[in-house]
Amino acid sequence: MSEKTMTPAELEAEIKLKLQTVYDPEIPVNIWELGLIYEVKVQDNFQAYIKMTLTSPHCPAAESLPGEIGVKIRAIPGITGVDVDVVWDPPWEPDMMSEVAKLELGML
Repeated sequence: MSEKTMTPAELEAEIKLKLQTVYDPEIPVNIWELGLIYEVKVQDNFQAYIKMTLTSPHCPAAESLPGEIGVKIRAIPGITGVDVDVVWDPPWEPDMMSEVAKLELGML
């Protein structure tokens, strides 16, 4: 029995779920809820593109988080590669966090 190939849109949904399993080591909230992910795309060739930021340019996770994201996304069946683009514009601000994150951190 062959496995059904997912569409780029289905793969994007799968990527968003995987991103919710990646945590900033200094904050007990996943990077999706923190608002660190600006864009998720899957190209027609099944290459994933993640545009993200970090809480600060001096974040100690600047080296490790993009690599962890790449490993988790490459493990999704059907993904041919991953490009994690860390950007600083727009800069991250606490109001980018979801209500879930704000509740978790006692900000609501």
